[in-house]
Amino acid sequence: MTLRTLDTLGSLEGKRVIVRCDLNVPLRDGIITDDGRVRASLPTLNALINAGARVVVCSHLGRPDGAPDPQYSLEPVAQRLSELLGAPVAFARDTVGESAQEAVASLEDGGVVVIENLRFNPGETSKDASERGAFAAELAKLGDVLVSDGFGVVHRKQASVYELAELLPSAAGLLIATELDVLDRLTENPERPYAVVLGGSKVSDKLGVISHLLPRVDRILVGGGMLFTFLKAQGHDVASSLLEEDQLDTVRGYIAEAAERGGARAPDRCRRRGVVRR
Repeated sequence: MTLRTLDTLGSLEGKRVIVRCDLNVPLRDGIITDDGRVRASLPTLNALINAGARVVVCSHLGRPDGAPDPQYSLEPVAQRLSELLGAPVAFARDTVGESAQEAVASLEDGGVVVIENLRFNPGETSKDASERGAFAAELAKLGDVLVSDGFGVVHRKQASVYELAELLPSAAGLLIATELDVLDRLTENPERPYAVVLGGSKVSDKLGVISHLLPRVDRILVGGGMLFTFLKAQGHDVASSLLEEDQLDTVRGYIAEAAERGGARAPDRCRRRGVVRR
């Protein structure tokens, strides 16, 4: 399958382009402590600005419970984006309501607006496809084209990622295209020795990745919260640490396959550092 990229969308001058970014940055007291994801969005946003598009940036931040929560507002991200772009960036204080509609309507060619945290609307992450579809339909009214550039969320069945792409002409942004090119090289024809570091809180989010990588890599180094599910699967006491009980059998299968391939290692270092109790 050929990846649809920005150049497949034709002229974007004057068109409203919704860009689904991953701007889920860490905040402390309303201050961004690491703006790496904001910087990663710049190549795509600059390309669209230079093409004369009217850019509508959307993203999630944190895990609000489907309702507005000031601690998860994207306003600090809009301010930082303005600094990095060297141009004003408008901020809409809702996702698809009056503020978003007015901000988008006021855009000029090359202008940028950030709409509020998508997860302030329960339809974004609803398990009900009709609810996601209804929210996506409202989002679609804000744009003519969708550019997907949130690499960390592109696999998720969420309204702004999945259903919205069914309603608008869509293409991958420069970040997605770059990451997929790197992934292709790393998974299909990697240099040796080849080790992969995996993190994250949930094993369940990485099942496909681990299954795909096991036959291809020399080592998989597991960190983050999902480490404890692996440790528990090896028989270690993880006390009250984060654990996915329903993934233990799957993880035991991964460990067994890694051992057959010569890539399994006991977590002795974790025990020495007191991470795991005997």
